[in-house]
Amino acid sequence: MNVIKKTVELPDGRTISIETGKLAKQADGAVMLTMGNTMLLATVCAAKDAVPGTDFMPLQVEYREKFAAAGRFPGGFTKREGKASDYEILTCRLVDRALRPLFPSNYHAEVYVNVILYSADGVDMPDALAGFAASAALAVSDIPFEGPISEVRVARVNGEYVVNPTFAQLEQADMDIMVGATEENIMMVEGEMKEVTEQDLLNALKVAHEAIKPMCRLQKELEKEAGKEVKREYCHEVNDEDLREEVKKACYDAAYRIAQEGNRDKHAREDAFMEIRENFKLSYAEAHADLSEDELAEKNALIDRYYHDVERDAMRRCVLDEGKRLDGRATTDIRPIWCEVSPLPGPHGSAIFTRGETQSLSTCTLGTKLDEKIIDEVLDQSKMRFLLHYNFPPFSTGEAKASRGVGRREVGHGNLAHRALKRMLPDNYPYTVRVVSDILESNGSSSMATVCAGTLALMDAGIPIKKPVTGIAMGLITDNEKYAVLSDILGDEDHLGDMDFKVTGTVDGITATQMDIKVDGLPYEILEKALDQARRGRLHIMNIIKETLPEPRPDLKPHAPRMVTLTVDKDQIGAIIGPGGKIIQDIQEKSGAVIVIEEVGNQGIVDIAATNAGSIEIAVARIKAIACKPEVGEIYEGVVKTITAFGAFVEFLPGKDGLLHVSEIDHKRVEKVEDVLKEGDRVRVKLIDIDPKTGKFKLSRKVLLPKPEGMEQNERQNRGERQDRGERQDRGPRQDRGDRPHRDRGPRPERKENQE
Repeated sequence: MNVIKKTVELPDGRTISIETGKLAKQADGAVMLTMGNTMLLATVCAAKDAVPGTDFMPLQVEYREKFAAAGRFPGGFTKREGKASDYEILTCRLVDRALRPLFPSNYHAEVYVNVILYSADGVDMPDALAGFAASAALAVSDIPFEGPISEVRVARVNGEYVVNPTFAQLEQADMDIMVGATEENIMMVEGEMKEVTEQDLLNALKVAHEAIKPMCRLQKELEKEAGKEVKREYCHEVNDEDLREEVKKACYDAAYRIAQEGNRDKHAREDAFMEIRENFKLSYAEAHADLSEDELAEKNALIDRYYHDVERDAMRRCVLDEGKRLDGRATTDIRPIWCEVSPLPGPHGSAIFTRGETQSLSTCTLGTKLDEKIIDEVLDQSKMRFLLHYNFPPFSTGEAKASRGVGRREVGHGNLAHRALKRMLPDNYPYTVRVVSDILESNGSSSMATVCAGTLALMDAGIPIKKPVTGIAMGLITDNEKYAVLSDILGDEDHLGDMDFKVTGTVDGITATQMDIKVDGLPYEILEKALDQARRGRLHIMNIIKETLPEPRPDLKPHAPRMVTLTVDKDQIGAIIGPGGKIIQDIQEKSGAVIVIEEVGNQGIVDIAATNAGSIEIAVARIKAIACKPEVGEIYEGVVKTITAFGAFVEFLPGKDGLLHVSEIDHKRVEKVEDVLKEGDRVRVKLIDIDPKTGKFKLSRKVLLPKPEGMEQNERQNRGERQDRGERQDRGPRQDRGDRPHRDRGPRPERKENQE
């Protein structure tokens, strides 16, 4: 075995090692990455040739975590790993977005990258290492790749930037970004922040890039030692340069005129561009009537590809030379916006946000703790109380096809919007909150429309969010001499441009960001300009949001669940639940409320939810009665549970019985308890004593009853007036009586108990 191992040091002294030549040797490339007790195996395999007709990069990235890595069993009936979790999908996307732009544009063979977590101790975060491992696997293969790259997470903890923080450090951070980059350029950014400034974000990017550079150099050394500097030869495109030039000559001017027109109708613009291409195909077919159908089909496929480049060049030149975009806007203009709140009566909150030809209909639903999302992953066992789901049906782009569930794109866009909004929810908010964004129209920036519509839906639901959040997508067109930063990009500008930079935030700072770059070399001054332009765009949108709904509604919708939270002693939880849940089920049945109890430290947190105030009042009264501590001197209304010869046992509080002794029933003598009280009777009693040793309760009824007439006078007369006995005389010394004889009285007869 030719095992090669390389190690790189992080700024804080921790090390990451990559090893190849030991495992998975039949893959085109394989490395085991190790950081502490965290170990990832990354493999890469590529097909020998491209599938005919493929004109894109068919890259598939998979990231999976083994439960055995943390010494755990998977959940579920089968007890084995199932489909990828949202977290695994998001990690796949982070790796994919950094790798994809760096494959040669004419390389179309299927490439499969697999990253598997085999060991973890919950200290170091594996998702920050997946990109490094994947790139290293490509480096030790013969697959053409214009890398290497690496990825790191940067967190700001107590004002200091930390590279690849631990789980514990991340909990204290106010900034969490993932950055993917080559040694020369940043390629990908994604993260969330707590209202940080644009300069703070730029500083974090610089820290990340400096940490990535030695990782890239390490991979180049590994590549050299593995003898993989020369990559495989391939020919995945057959080009006709004469035809390429002919297409450009015949179509460029017409395409440029369409770009100049500034047509705001997406489909009309697409039809105009398509007409130019189809007319050329017709004229080409007429001029080359000697070609067979198969030959003509091959030429038409080339025409499609070459015309795409013509359309791209025309759009870009129009922006760079004239500052005019496809829909006629200037580079800093934002499309027309209109908003509406409460368009739907059923949801607890709803809103429509429309920007140009992009539209989101978002709803907000309030629930209880029972509605929390339970997360059971290898390194994360937690609950999520704020959910945001993003749906992108085909009709949003006018496509005639079936909707086939949630894909990776939907998961990624929903996660970005979730990160943008989650820090704005009130601290310790008792409700579980779900926002759903359905994209009804799409022409760019649908995730940012989700953020804006989600903000309005939250406010419409009466959730007192800290601040509204808005988002905008920025684009870039550059020819390495000129550049133009575009605000609020269209779908075509995303597809044909060089950057997709999404920024969300409040009036005070950035809350989330996502950036994908398709070009080599992006100076920080361009990023700085893009961030400043994005800030001005966000504030413009914020003004429209506030005009639509200036602040959260003062109250929840009438049909939204009301919730009250009570805090009780830990030892009272059992009494509230009752044996087998009998008491809490009874409270829920009779009140109509939903009750959830959670033990936190030495306290019990009781959440009571219902759609009306009456139900909550009933439940609160019952629980307070159970949880309250009996106090001597307090008066209670109880129920007689048991009759005995010496008194009655009265339940004066739920689950708490006290003895009402026969002598405490009435002022007059009671011969038989049954003559006054019966089981099930309601009776007012006063707690007169609590036995300090046993904790038993002593009750009295008679102290609450008026004394019969003449009773006080008779009592004084019976006692009489105390006479003066004068001075006590000295009796002298006590006489010794001698030894008293002992009398054997026999066994003491049993005395009938007259009390408990």
